[in-house]
Amino acid sequence: MKSSRKKEKPYLERDISWMYFNRRILQEATRTNVPLLERLAFLGIYSNNLDEFFRVRIATQNRIVECTDRSANTEKEKAKRILRQIGKLNAKYIKDYEATIDQVTSDLKKENIYIISDSDVTPEQMEFIRNYYKKNINGFITPIWFSAIKSLDNENDENIYLAVKLSKDSERVQSEYAFLELPVNLCGRFIRLPDNNGKKYLMYLDDVIRCCLPLVFEGLEYIQYEAYAFKFTRDAEMEIDNDLRAGMLQKISKGVKSRKNGEPLRVIYDSNMPKDLLRKVLKKLHLDAQDTVIESGRYHNHKDLMRFPDCSRKDLRYPEWTPILRKELDGPESLLKKIQEKDRFIHVPYHSFDSYIRVLQEAAVNKQVSSIKTTLYRLAKDSKVVKSLIGAARNGKKVTVVIELLARFDEASNITWSKRMQEAGIKVIFGVEGLKVHSKITHIGMKSGKNIACISTGNFHEGNAKTYTDCMLMTAHMKLVKDVEQVFNFIERPYSPIRFKDLLVSPNEMKNKFITLINNEIKNKKVGKTAYIKIKINHITDPDIVNKLYEAASAGVTIELLVRGNCSLMTDTESAHNNIRIIGIIDRYLEHSRIFIFANGGDEKIFMGSADWMPRNLDNRIEVITPVYDPAIKGELKRIVEYGLRDNLQGRIVDGLGENRFIEKADGEADFRSQEALYADYLKENI
Repeated sequence: MKSSRKKEKPYLERDISWMYFNRRILQEATRTNVPLLERLAFLGIYSNNLDEFFRVRIATQNRIVECTDRSANTEKEKAKRILRQIGKLNAKYIKDYEATIDQVTSDLKKENIYIISDSDVTPEQMEFIRNYYKKNINGFITPIWFSAIKSLDNENDENIYLAVKLSKDSERVQSEYAFLELPVNLCGRFIRLPDNNGKKYLMYLDDVIRCCLPLVFEGLEYIQYEAYAFKFTRDAEMEIDNDLRAGMLQKISKGVKSRKNGEPLRVIYDSNMPKDLLRKVLKKLHLDAQDTVIESGRYHNHKDLMRFPDCSRKDLRYPEWTPILRKELDGPESLLKKIQEKDRFIHVPYHSFDSYIRVLQEAAVNKQVSSIKTTLYRLAKDSKVVKSLIGAARNGKKVTVVIELLARFDEASNITWSKRMQEAGIKVIFGVEGLKVHSKITHIGMKSGKNIACISTGNFHEGNAKTYTDCMLMTAHMKLVKDVEQVFNFIERPYSPIRFKDLLVSPNEMKNKFITLINNEIKNKKVGKTAYIKIKINHITDPDIVNKLYEAASAGVTIELLVRGNCSLMTDTESAHNNIRIIGIIDRYLEHSRIFIFANGGDEKIFMGSADWMPRNLDNRIEVITPVYDPAIKGELKRIVEYGLRDNLQGRIVDGLGENRFIEKADGEADFRSQEALYADYLKENI
């Protein structure tokens, strides 16, 4: 008898998919055709990503496991399975990571760049190191005795520590134990030593401190010093990840064992650390059974490799690509008028973000502008965006800023900027309770009534605009601008019954509208019309969207996806999924733009905006996706997607297996690198 149950469609768990994504970054660090110092940077990005993953995602899974509510048993077992699989992948990837570190270090030597340890220094270098310590480091280090503290709860997990074993006799019969925080933020992680015979020498700050331990503990008569690095990662616990359904969130918050906010959940330590010293470290970290203890190498916190000194070797970096100031957005004419004449578009970092800054600066002083409203999610350190808004407020414009205080790991910076804006007379709205404001929109109100809107796929952030690929539409299209204004009304009056005519807005109707668009492709395919879906996005994990894409593929709709990060689709499991092709691109810029193309029976519909296809974006955040009407801009967005799908140098196959195989070129097929091709095109078009 056949089962009446519907066959379950394959779904790759988000956290496993993330591990596969981060491995693509590690993979880039192994490639000899990538400039050497960029390989170091990829190692730093991999390490930094992993730290954040443990702080947030592993923390969430651990809280599920700890939940004491019996009705959550299914979720608990699932979380345990995910944690076991992540543990296996992490152990495998750590070996690859350490091998890559060794290889890159060896390759640096071939370029006469040497990273030396405390055991390698010459007497002349030791003299330099001790003088450097006295002038630049002394006073920034205060060792703490393990015997003097109950735990490491108050220590910062952004930093790296040395656990120190000290003895006053050569037999080390009686040893004392301390730890110290490396002052990386003040001194940097890499100290440049004097060059010698054309060779450049650097040393980890860790080893500089090891060389200077007699100075650190000066006057205490120790004769034996040993120092071993360790680092730990806390449960970020700023929020339980809202990809979990509401009922599960409540169970966790009510049923979880009493666990102090921010407890360590992962520790990495030098494998050479003596057992007595390791016991001291682990005891003060109070780890639970499901927490992760990793035996590793001599150096940790490799995120600092993102800031490795270039040693005056620009040839070991990517060739510089200067952002292009588009001709149509340059010159003395008013940018506001140009936008009112026709839609305008920039694609950072290929195009200069200064065009958007200039729009704000002009709006700040233009007497025809009555108001400016914008959403800010992450802010640059010296934000020109905020300075322009403050200037506008001082010029009497009515300025409203929606700032998201829960932008993960940027909370403190956002609070500081909020105070400055309030002091300048800006109306600051601190998000919406229960909904993160993740949309990237600006509304400029004109006395003439011909208002303007800017809708972006990424944050209004000068720093991000140098390394993240994002698209921005600047428009005076009446319906779009009116809808953008309605989004701000919705933010100020959340959950009010506001309908949007053109924009797709979450959590209102965005998900339903996307499903309708996919259903339309299925219907068109069945009646013989042109049917395809082409999408560039960061993440796809929403189960309803995943199942709908499977349904479309089974109906014969051609689906081509560029997915940078998490992807829950598995394309290797059923023949019906041969219609789904998924590519992940890792290159010099972080792929961040979201572009959606639907064949629509031959009359393409193209959208762009801030939302990924994840439950948090579709159900728990205020996101904005805009249709694009201008034919030239539609063509530009289509080119971005199609170039990505053609990329046979940086593109990997994303199939749910985690192998990250590179795309195989057909016989005679020329090399094609999408980011390089786009920049070359933009240069030609701007002549």
